[in-house]
Formats: sequence, C-alpha cells, structure tokens
Amino acid sequence: MAGSSDYRPFNLAARVVGKRRRLIPAKLKSAIPAIALLLSAVAIVGAITQYHRSITYFLRPLWDTPPKPFTVIPHYYAPNTSMAELCALHGWRARASPRRVFDAVLFNNELDILEIRYRELLPYVHKLVILEANATFTGIPKPLSFAENLERFAFARSKIVYDRLPIATPGSSPGRRREEPFDLEARHRRALNALLRRSAVAGGDVVIMADADEIPSPETVQLLRWCDGVPPVMHLQLENYVYSFEFPVDRGSWRATAHLFSERRTAYQHSRQSDLMLVDAGWHCSFCFREIAEFAFKMKAYSHADRVRRQSFLDPERIQRVVCAGGDLFDMLPEEYTFRDLFTKMGPIPRSASAMHLPSYLIKNAHRFRFLLPGGCLRSG
Repeated sequence: MAGSSDYRPFNLAARVVGKRRRLIPAKLKSAIPAIALLLSAVAIVGAITQYHRSITYFLRPLWDTPPKPFTVIPHYYAPNTSMAELCALHGWRARASPRRVFDAVLFNNELDILEIRYRELLPYVHKLVILEANATFTGIPKPLSFAENLERFAFARSKIVYDRLPIATPGSSPGRRREEPFDLEARHRRALNALLRRSAVAGGDVVIMADADEIPSPETVQLLRWCDGVPPVMHLQLENYVYSFEFPVDRGSWRATAHLFSERRTAYQHSRQSDLMLVDAGWHCSFCFREIAEFAFKMKAYSHADRVRRQSFLDPERIQRVVCAGGDLFDMLPEEYTFRDLFTKMGPIPRSASAMHLPSYLIKNAHRFRFLLPGGCLRSG
C-alpha cells in the first residue's frame, strides 16, 4: 500500500549489479592487490628495459669512476718563432735534422676529412700509411672507397703506403661464424700494424696513430720532427667537434698518439698507452660527412652500431634535423663521470660562429667544404 512503511520500489539495476558483484569469488577479490602489484612490476621492468641505456648513462656518476688524469704537456707556438726556441719552451732540444714521420690510419669512408688531413700534413710526413677493408667493423660489406678515389689523392701518391684487408662478409664463406665488431676492429688494427712495418719505418721515427678524422696540427708534427727529448709515447689532445667545425664539443679527444718507433714495443692501438698528453694538438671531427647517406652508413657500421635502437634513427629527415640542431644521432645522454658535467652537456651542442684556428686547407678551400663551416649544416641527399 502507498502508505505502508514496508514498501520498497523495485530497482532492476541494483539487482543486476548485485548479481555481478556476487560473480567475483572472494579468493579473487583478495588477490586483486597482488595482481595490481604484479602488473605494476611488469610495467616498471618494461620501462627499465626500454630505457635501460638512458638510465645507465644518467646514473654513471654513481657506478663508474673516471680514468686516471693525464699529465698535461703545455703546447707552445707563435708564428715566426724558430724551432730551437719552440723546442726549448717545451724543455726539449732542437735536432740538427728532422725525424721521419709516419702517419698511420684506418680508413672507412671519410673521403673529405681524409683529403683535408693529407693536404694539411703532406709537407711534414715521410709516409702516409692507410688501410681499408671491404667490410666494416660490424661485417657490413662496403666499397673500397679510397681505392676507388685514388685520383683524388694523386697529390700525395709518392708518400702513400696503402693496403686492403679482406673480410669474409655474410654469404661469402658458408658456415663461417660471423665475427664480433670489436674482434673485427682488433683485426683491422693488427693488419695496420703489419702494414706500418712494411712501410720501412725504423727505430726513432715518429709514428702517429689515429683514426682518419683525428687530425694532428702541422705545429704538432713539427715539434715531433725537430725536438729531441719528446716522450717515447704521448697522447694528443684534440679539439673535439661533431658534424662540422660549427659544433665544438670539448677538448676531451685523447686517443690519437705519437710514438717514437721501437721494433719491440710499438704496436698500432687506439686506446690509452701513456699518462702524458700534449694539449691543443689538432682537431677531431666526428661524423663530419658531406651526404646524409654517409651518416647512416657509419651509424650502422662502426663498433657501437648497437646504439641504433630503432630503424627510425636512420631516417634521412631525422638525421638532417639532428645535425642542424646539434643533437645526438643516437638519442643518448652524454657519457660523463659527474652529474655536473652531465647536466652541463645535456641538450643540443651550442653553435660556434668562429672559423679561427682550423686546418688551413679547409679555410683556403671553403667553397668546397662549406658543409664543415659555420652555417653549413644542410647536407645533400
């Protein structure tokens, strides 16, 4: 009846919801927090897996320690100063005649940088020792670019000592295990060491060991030629650039070395070999290519090709944007040992408008190498 206190309106929705609620077993209800926790853990593990490299690099100051600092050798130079004066400023003695200098490099595909290197060093070196292979450190077949462009280097032909390193590429040797990138890189260096000895190097000669894009300055080579008392092995600190001389990174490039050759002790390496380092000794221009395709090729080719984590990294439009912005081709954080240095270097590399103190051949031929100078970030292809 309308006036009865026992009347309750019929609510179909409530009945249905109630039935649905009763469909969830009590044991399952009690497991819901554990399931949620498990799903959260899976999500966290997935995020860590996806961003493992970035997390590792960000936390590097906590788990890694910097290498032992170098003992720095000051570098003195001024125009119209005699070698006797310059040697004396370094605490060395001038020689009666210059040493022979052998420039030894591994070559991949850096034709423009190699030409600048050889033009810059030609008057001061005895031999230009160069090795290239038919495959990259990652086993990717590649053309013998230097051999195919010999005419471009005709100006230095009398000083060039060249050889090829044959590498078994996929499909060329059925059943042969594919070599690891760092093993292949080591084989390149052993082959270059053998080629260096075939170039008639002798005890007391200077051997410069570097990658093709690590260019010692003529002033540095002149010191090595004319001064007695230079260390038997020392590293060369190079001004570090990326993409072009518009993007100076730091002065942290140190792997290039100068050796006084010894038959027993001298071997081609690209790692730390001494605690001594001559400062301001030249230039290192990494990924300084003319064409976009060259960037993509090196990204896939060199020992750290695992940094290409997504195919989109090789997209030509992306590469062009990154180059002009001074960003990182591999979308990585800087490799630093302190949080201060890490935060300082995060983000794009600041542009430099200066073209001072660069290789003289580059400046004299700026019309040919516009892409390596301020304002020239746009690449062909």
